[in-house]
Amino acid sequence: MTNGTWHNEPSAWQADGDRLTLITGPKTDFWRTTHYDFVRDTGHFRSQQATGDFVAEVKVIGAYASLYDQAGVMVRLDDMTWLKCGIELVDGVQQVSAVVTRAFSDWSVVPLPANPPALWLRLTRRGPAIEIHYSLDGTRFDLLRMAYLSPAATLRVGPMAASPEGPGFQVTFEGFTVHSL
Repeated sequence: MTNGTWHNEPSAWQADGDRLTLITGPKTDFWRTTHYDFVRDTGHFRSQQATGDFVAEVKVIGAYASLYDQAGVMVRLDDMTWLKCGIELVDGVQQVSAVVTRAFSDWSVVPLPANPPALWLRLTRRGPAIEIHYSLDGTRFDLLRMAYLSPAATLRVGPMAASPEGPGFQVTFEGFTVHSL
């Protein structure tokens, strides 16, 4: 994960081969309006461009500690059109989470049976739609969601993390790849 462009670069991060480790900043988040009546675009996102249809994959290992600590993958056109997914800590339970934003954010979560040490994500873009799959073992992937995002030819994609309520936490992303379909 040595290449990429930061949106809100964290104060502490390190890239080594296919690993990216960072500590999230406090009070960081990505959210637009719905329910909470605020807009936040302060989370950490290290991205690269992807044009056309693609598959993005990564393994996420986080030391989630505070409410809403989150880490995963983001696909983004701009501050009004984006998707984030991964693990989000809610009431001490790791949830597989997805937020799709097209002017307004929505949110869906599925509690995991136990707080796993890692989560694998696979996002597949076909036209304007994104399929989100997750895995607890890196082998068997389950569909979490399919969502309309954008017909734009080029989007940005990469690891994302934030700490909306807490002081920050450490997260490691391993093996992030993007390849065209």
